[in-house]
Amino acid sequence: MTLQMQAPEMANALPVHDANQLTGDNGLAHIRLNDQLYTLRITRAGKLILTK
Repeated sequence: MTLQMQAPEMANALPVHDANQLTGDNGLAHIRLNDQLYTLRITRAGKLILTK
């Protein structure tokens, strides 16, 4: 018996968040980590950018 998780099991163990719901109509959201504020942005090409 192995304790390693298979790839599908690992994916199911992680929370999933929809970037479109997080960013809303303008494609931007702020994410706070401790005392730092980050900006999550969806680009015109449909990619995600996270900046400090």
